[in-house]
Amino acid sequence: MNGTTRRGLLAAPALLAAGTLGAQTRTDWPTGSIRFLGIFPPGGGTDIISRIWCQKVSELTGALFVVGHRAGAAGNIGTEAIARAAPDGRTIGLASVAPLAIGPTLYRRLPFDVTKDFTYVSGLWQLPNLLTIHPDVPARTVPELIALVKANPGKYSYASSGSGTTVHISGAMFAAMAGLDMVHVPYRGGAPAHVDLQAGRVHMMFDNIPQGLALSREGKLRALAVTGSERSPVAPELPTMGEFLPGFYITSWGGVMGPAGLPPAMVQRLSALTKQSLEAPDLVARFRENGATPWFTTPEGLAEFRARNEAALAPIIRASGAQVD
Repeated sequence: MNGTTRRGLLAAPALLAAGTLGAQTRTDWPTGSIRFLGIFPPGGGTDIISRIWCQKVSELTGALFVVGHRAGAAGNIGTEAIARAAPDGRTIGLASVAPLAIGPTLYRRLPFDVTKDFTYVSGLWQLPNLLTIHPDVPARTVPELIALVKANPGKYSYASSGSGTTVHISGAMFAAMAGLDMVHVPYRGGAPAHVDLQAGRVHMMFDNIPQGLALSREGKLRALAVTGSERSPVAPELPTMGEFLPGFYITSWGGVMGPAGLPPAMVQRLSALTKQSLEAPDLVARFRENGATPWFTTPEGLAEFRARNEAALAPIIRASGAQVD
C-alpha cells in the first residue's frame, strides 16, 4: 500500500465523521445554545421584544436562544458581526430597518452589502415610534409643539438612540415637514437618551413605543402622537403624526437573519419555528403589550420588503437633510 493510499484511508473516517456531523447540524438544528445578536444596546424596545421571541423559540425547541449585544453606529456594528459570523446556525441576529433600509441611503459607505451578506429568514414585528416630550415643555398637542418650536428657533432639541435609527429619522422628518429649527442630540442607545429626556436636558424624542408609553403613563413624559399609519391599539387615545402632517409615516421593524450561506434546510426550519412562535397567543399578547404587531414573512418576503422599504425611505432621508458621511 503506497503512502498516498494509506493516508487517504486514515483520513476517510475523519472526513466521514465531519460529513455526518455537518448533516446532523443541518437536520437536528437547533440544539444547544444559539446566539441571537441584538444590534442595539440592552434595555430598549427592540431588546425587550427580541427577548420575548427568543424565549418562545427556546420553549418550542428545547434549545437555548440567548440574546447577546453588539451595539453602536445605529446597528451597523452588530449587523456587520452577523455578516461575518460562520454560517453554521450558532449565530443569528436582528434584521432591522436602521442598518438595512435606512443605512444604504444615510451613509456613503457601509461595512456590509445588504443584498449579498445575509440570509434573510422572516419578519418578527412592526411597531410605530412615539413622540414624547418632557413635562416642562409647554405643549399638549402636536400643533402646539410646532407653534412653540417655530417661535423659538434653535432652542429645542430632540434626542435619538443614534444617527440613522428610525428614532433619528422620525425627528428629522418632523423638523423638515413642519419647517422647524431643532437640534439633534444622538445617544448610544435609547436608555441613555431617556435618562436625559426625563432630566430635561433634551426636550423631546421619537422612540419605539414600549418605553416611551410606559414613562408617559407614569407621568415622567408627555406622549403626543404615534408615527404609524393608524392609531396604536395600545394607545388609541393618541393621534398619528399624519393627522397633523399628511404623509408623515415611519415604523420600526425587526426580523431574523443570519450570515450569507445558511443551509436551506436550516432556513426552512427557522422560518417554520418563527411562524409557529408568532402565532402563539402568549407571544401575541406580550408583543401587543409592548406596542408591537407580530409580523411573519417568508425569507423571500423579508428580502423583498427590505428593498421596498429602502426605496420608500430614500427620498424622505434625502429631503430631511440627514445624510452623513
